[in-house]
Amino acid sequence: MDEPTMVQKLASEVFGTAILVFIGVGAVPATLIVNGDAPFTMADLGMISLAFGTVVVATVYALGHISGNHINPAVTLGLAVTGKFPWSKVPAYIGAQLLGAVIGSVAILGVLGPQASEVGLGVAAFGEGVGAGQAFVAEFVGTFILVFTVFGVIHRKAAPGFAGLAIGLVVFAVIIPVAPATSAAINPARAFGPMLVQQVAGGTVQWAQLPVYLAAELAAGALAALAYVFLSRTRADLPARAAATETPVSA
Repeated sequence: MDEPTMVQKLASEVFGTAILVFIGVGAVPATLIVNGDAPFTMADLGMISLAFGTVVVATVYALGHISGNHINPAVTLGLAVTGKFPWSKVPAYIGAQLLGAVIGSVAILGVLGPQASEVGLGVAAFGEGVGAGQAFVAEFVGTFILVFTVFGVIHRKAAPGFAGLAIGLVVFAVIIPVAPATSAAINPARAFGPMLVQQVAGGTVQWAQLPVYLAAELAAGALAALAYVFLSRTRADLPARAAATETPVSA
């Protein structure tokens, strides 16, 4: 009786992903606009990483009890392949996340104006001299660490109440080393949404790079989930457990 409806859960995923993209991705053009001609520094990267990390913390606690706050197709896929989320709901959840990413990207344009598109709208792209192979490794490693951490903090033996903080901190940490290679999308919805909106806004988009992001992130999500289950499973996990539910997580 106290369970949210499917419509409420999908709306929660739309809102959560939109907020993630607006604040996290939006921090990139905001930084570039404020900097003007000043060089981009490690301090700038740190502030962008902090924006991503803090918004993840906020959405976990605000929306986790409604939809699980996956806000990342890699997380949803990882939960599904380990039986913690029903496959029948995966397409709807991913669709909601993609829609949310588009809405969040449109909101960036609405708030920052055409300048946001002129400086790239925070679209994820390979760094200078980075090829598809290196980009795949970077996104795979970053997403793997993220999803692996998500599974750790939602485990039945994990300390309660710290999931949002732990996930937010790992997002902050992962972006620092991965961003120079690929902008650290570590989320297929975050990669796709800004690309689509930037294209519609008349900007330049490297669509040929998108399959690398999607393949690396989705593969990492599934393998990280399986790896954590392998490491953490005990005899208590062997019998059939309760039916899959929308485990509160975020990314």
